[in-house]
Amino acid sequence: MHAYLRKMPPELPLMRSLPAGPIPAGTRLILASGSPRRAELLAAAGYRFSIDPPAEGAECGICSRETAPEMVARLAYQKAADVAARYTSGLLLAADTLASCLGQILGKPSNREHAAQMLRMLSGRDHSVFTGICLWDVQSGKRTVDVTKTGMRMAELSPETLDQYLESMKWEGKAGAFGYQDGNDWLTITDGGSESNVVGLPMERLAELLNRFDQSSDFVVCSG
Repeated sequence: MHAYLRKMPPELPLMRSLPAGPIPAGTRLILASGSPRRAELLAAAGYRFSIDPPAEGAECGICSRETAPEMVARLAYQKAADVAARYTSGLLLAADTLASCLGQILGKPSNREHAAQMLRMLSGRDHSVFTGICLWDVQSGKRTVDVTKTGMRMAELSPETLDQYLESMKWEGKAGAFGYQDGNDWLTITDGGSESNVVGLPMERLAELLNRFDQSSDFVVCSG
């Protein structure tokens, strides 16, 4: 586990004026994720937290009948459960993000060719990005699972644009093989949804969940 307590500068417009929900006094917030993008969003919103990523095995298990919202909800829960076993107190935050296009679920590409396949599928098409969040109070056992959806469209990519992006390696570790935060002008949000959700953590929804965490537990909602 390591701390990530520094508030990073808002280098991107989407990282400015991010909302923050209440963390109970004396409760430590633990980000159960190794994603630097999620850590940057939390820090930009002013949260103080530590990081303790789940084991790689926490993301295992595929059900062919699962929808994208069902999968991100399950994986976020599994990640939180994995880290919760290491603590006796604290508020855990775990998340998982996937893209969906033409009925296919797109996670992180395994290599360059896999990334190229994903981007060719998304090119010129509408798609959706889903992020599952799990908040877990270790001491009380109270937990909440929520899913946020953002609709997007990718402009048709020329062979040159595709090659340049693949060469940049910015696709690595990103659901759907793209990063909205990379400033690509070929990506647009079509439904007025959350920009931070596309990056990996819907900050507006997180603030809402924290505000009503004491009044809710053990539920799953698909918002956005």
